[in-house]
Amino acid sequence: MKTFSKRALLRASAAPAIIGASLIATVAFAQDTAPQAAEADAGDTIVVTGSLIKNPNLVRSTPVTATTADQIELKQNNTAEEVLREIPGIVPSIGSAVNNGNGGASFVNLRGLGSNRNVVLIDGNRLVPAELNGRFDLNNIPLALLERVEVLTGGASTTYGADAISGVVNFITKSDFSGLEANLANQITEQGDGHYVRADLTLGANFDDGRGNVTFSVGYQQSDPVYQGDRPYSVSAIDSFTGLGGGSGTSTPSRFTNVNTTGADSITTGCGAAGQVACNTVQGNRQVTAAGGAFRGTSAFDAYNFNPFNIFQTPFERFNMYGAGRYEVSDAVEVYTRGVFSKNTVSTIIAPSGTFGISVAIPLSNPYLSAAQRNAFCAFDTNPGVGYTARFTPAQCAAAATAQPTLADGTANPNYRTVTTTLSRRATELGPRVSDFTTTFFDYRIGARGGITDSIDWDVSGAYGESENVQTQQGYWLNSRVRQALLATNTTTCITDTNGCVPLNVFGPDGSITADQNAYLTANSQIITKTTLAQAKATISGDAGFAAPWASDQVAFAIGGEYRKYGASQESDLLSQSGDLGGAGGAAPNIDGGYEVYEAFGELILPLVQDKPFFQDLTLEAGIRYSDYKIDAAGASGYNTTTWKAGGSWTPVEGIKVRGNYSRAVRAPNIAELFAPLNTTLTNLDQDPCAGSAPVQNANLRAVCIAQGAPASLIGSIINDPAGQVNTTGGGNLNVGPEKSNSYTIGAVIQPAPGLSLTVDYYNIKITGAITSPTPDDVVDACFGNVTAASATDPACTVIRRDPATGTLFGEAAVAPGLFQPLSNLGKLATDGIDVSLNYNKDLGFTNWALNATGNWTNSSTFQATPTSINRECVGLYSVNCASIQPEFSWSVRNTFSFKSFDVSLLWRYIDGVKYEDGDAFVGTLNGKQVDFNSIPAEHYFDLTSRFHASDEVTITMTVQNLLDNQPKVVGNSIGSTSYNSGNVYPSTYDTLGRRYTIAAKLRF
Repeated sequence: MKTFSKRALLRASAAPAIIGASLIATVAFAQDTAPQAAEADAGDTIVVTGSLIKNPNLVRSTPVTATTADQIELKQNNTAEEVLREIPGIVPSIGSAVNNGNGGASFVNLRGLGSNRNVVLIDGNRLVPAELNGRFDLNNIPLALLERVEVLTGGASTTYGADAISGVVNFITKSDFSGLEANLANQITEQGDGHYVRADLTLGANFDDGRGNVTFSVGYQQSDPVYQGDRPYSVSAIDSFTGLGGGSGTSTPSRFTNVNTTGADSITTGCGAAGQVACNTVQGNRQVTAAGGAFRGTSAFDAYNFNPFNIFQTPFERFNMYGAGRYEVSDAVEVYTRGVFSKNTVSTIIAPSGTFGISVAIPLSNPYLSAAQRNAFCAFDTNPGVGYTARFTPAQCAAAATAQPTLADGTANPNYRTVTTTLSRRATELGPRVSDFTTTFFDYRIGARGGITDSIDWDVSGAYGESENVQTQQGYWLNSRVRQALLATNTTTCITDTNGCVPLNVFGPDGSITADQNAYLTANSQIITKTTLAQAKATISGDAGFAAPWASDQVAFAIGGEYRKYGASQESDLLSQSGDLGGAGGAAPNIDGGYEVYEAFGELILPLVQDKPFFQDLTLEAGIRYSDYKIDAAGASGYNTTTWKAGGSWTPVEGIKVRGNYSRAVRAPNIAELFAPLNTTLTNLDQDPCAGSAPVQNANLRAVCIAQGAPASLIGSIINDPAGQVNTTGGGNLNVGPEKSNSYTIGAVIQPAPGLSLTVDYYNIKITGAITSPTPDDVVDACFGNVTAASATDPACTVIRRDPATGTLFGEAAVAPGLFQPLSNLGKLATDGIDVSLNYNKDLGFTNWALNATGNWTNSSTFQATPTSINRECVGLYSVNCASIQPEFSWSVRNTFSFKSFDVSLLWRYIDGVKYEDGDAFVGTLNGKQVDFNSIPAEHYFDLTSRFHASDEVTITMTVQNLLDNQPKVVGNSIGSTSYNSGNVYPSTYDTLGRRYTIAAKLRF
């Protein structure tokens, strides 16, 4: 059996645990390389994920996947998010490949259960979250100091508290680092863009005869953008359902509603059926002609191609520092500390701002309004049935053409008239919208640990961290100023001439808006998000002093208590609070909230039988945690939760181990889920049931559309948003409580020969009382799934609210709340699958061969928002409901051959084929090729790395990523969630940068 020293225990991290070294055959360094002074002495550190007990003799029952620092170096990952994104079983979350929807941070989504249902740790300890959803920003991880990354599957709330429902990601740093290590890496794509530079310097020293150690690391990273316009498959937006040029209805030239260019009777009610007159839809939303001065005769328009402005790689700059120290004050007491600081700047760039379907009033005497355009506004038929009733007579229209608001005597001019219309106009003359997210983060921990007896230890620590994210939004029109600038009867002054108002010309061709007009319409806006986390923790752990009769190892235990206090706020300026920014996706209300939790916990590991026939080892383990939550809100009630786990492992003979674990976990609601006010933002929907001619032919459907706020005169001419986005209203709920999870794993570890190990583990996770909102299709199906005469008064239908001017589900948030997606504890989530890992290391004489393979089979991943919603399966599917792609099969295989002074390594990543959930996307010819947007075939990626050890102090690494230059499969821009379906592809799942080259140098002393 292994032994361990008191000094090793003192140097152990505060809350972590072990993976048996024999189970991980890591990639070998080149042969005959001298020891590297800068590397940490791993033999002195005990690191475990998933337990508070630090006895290396006791092997855990919970499976853990490990990625070593050597694997990270071979892959040349630049961020922690890139490291995790490529691990099988992890579903891509918000990160560097997300442009529209990226808040300046990167997250991890274990098992596809949501990025808010896992915990990210450094050396077994929590750090302050980045935002109101309680998620930690992976951009703050110091890659240069990582020893390895461990991913624990299943509920871990007993060990780490709430949130750890789907699992834990533990970034383990090098301990007792001594020496100097400098790294410099440079990456660029074969296209010559996407330049990425990373530099790190780490210093460490032991002192006082090894009783103390200090480590300090500083790093810098910077990346350039990769624009979608610079890749042939994404230069133009494609509609996922027609295969035609897609884009946004907020286009250029402008589009206006309530326009009738024919002066004919528009008949949309009491028509089309047997015995009725024919319908005649001759008015509605019309685009200004390319030359300006008139409207098109039909509703056809040129959608705006927003793709070229969007990006596949977000520009990023980061400066980070990490420091750690420890000192043995006496043989029984050691003090330690750790500090993390980083400053990150992430820029998201999207297509120009504009007016995204806002209601405006326009004087018929506006100087930029042509006679033809004025007449089309006046000719609008206000009677949707038989019989033509123009909005204004020709005489009224002509009189209004030159009328001022008041007469010379100051009284109101009866000839002055305005028309109310919905305006959609892209601000192409202004340039793109840019949001700069600057995050300043620090987290500081201090503690002491020591021995009570030779086998029982104590550890007391406290930590405090803050994160501040400042979002500066530039390049946005203000809706209020657009309205003010349109109320003008001359080209130099506005009717309300405040703020230096400049009259606006939205009636001309593209380019009609001047620099002076743009200067008046724009202003910068700012949103500041702050989070804090204060922690205190105390544990006592060790051996109980006795063993079971048939075991040699003593019973091990850990008991303790923990306190955490969370605070978070979102402070927006008046422009962001009011939703006045054109194309910002909704208002950003002020939010302020917090909660605290007191916890007590205990763990027990009981070796029952050891070193007996067919029972080389039989060990049981159990744990329990009690939590008391208090919410920082008047009248809000707290809640108590109890989580527990039980597991065991059995080794019948050398080389075979069977293990299993069952856990009851919880996730407490985060600050956003508790405190966010009701707000209207954007979601995705491909088809609106009220769009097109269907309501004209179905009286019950027509009644529903009108009951939701659509004007009767526009039935038959309502359109789907070409960009696939609609409004949605939702918010937090102080009445939601913790969600509960039951999960279990069962598997085996097989080591049939030296250097060869195989692990196979089945996992099953079920979450009930899940804090969820209905999907867009859930909301639509609840109303339109079975339309009857009663549907027009059904709350499931009337809760959906349309723009009263256009009848659409998109437009200005203040007048079009859109879908209603409330938050509740009515949801269910479930997933199950199998993880496999294979490690093999063999000395072939002329080279050392190391094989490392990990794979995942996801059998199922279901989500049901409410008891009446669809229990939706998302494995192997993509849609607006299944946001980020989760393939059924995925694996990663690395083969490394180590020679005397250099290594050659090939990584093969496989992603299984997936299909569109509804199966009705475009099939046909695109650019001369037959395409089918209903499926994405399996993908194989290869990365080739060569590493040369020039000397004991210098190593050069060269990597080619995406060796075969695979291009992502095009499926159009409107088939999925905007955050993940962008540039006609899925850039977080599939490589959009193409072949790229990295060269890196490491210097160590």
